[in-house]
Amino acid sequence: MAMDIRKIKKLIELLEESNLVELEIREGEETVRLSRWPKNMPMATMAPQMAPMQVFSNAPQTAPVATASAPAAAAAEPAHDGQVVRSPMVGTYYAAASPGAAPFLKIGQQVKVGDTLGIIEAMKMFNPIESEVAGTIVKILVENGQPVEFDEPLVVIQ
Repeated sequence: MAMDIRKIKKLIELLEESNLVELEIREGEETVRLSRWPKNMPMATMAPQMAPMQVFSNAPQTAPVATASAPAAAAAEPAHDGQVVRSPMVGTYYAAASPGAAPFLKIGQQVKVGDTLGIIEAMKMFNPIESEVAGTIVKILVENGQPVEFDEPLVVIQ
């Protein structure tokens, strides 16, 4: 039995009202994945074939799910002086909007809430990582092109 279109429309509304970039729901063997591009996303980072919002049904899952336990990961990492911004997803971190472009961040740079700290590519989707705090960049913990895990520290802001 197919998923109810009213449920899908409600999921689209929830996605639009939230800060989420992607939402995936499974109901039995049915899967619906909704993805969107934020309005302030640089055009240079979008894949040419991608539409601003896509709806997939019965899409097979192709990305592995991170299974590391958060307490073990937190105990293994060093303490940082300041607010640590963590990766909201598994993917590849990019420090600039496109190859050859200036990086989003430099040590000592002032950032405001909403400033882009980098981009994480996950399943050909480019997701901007925005600052939730204002302050000064004191440490950049990842390099351009580096694979990142969910909840991995990216940047320290003081």
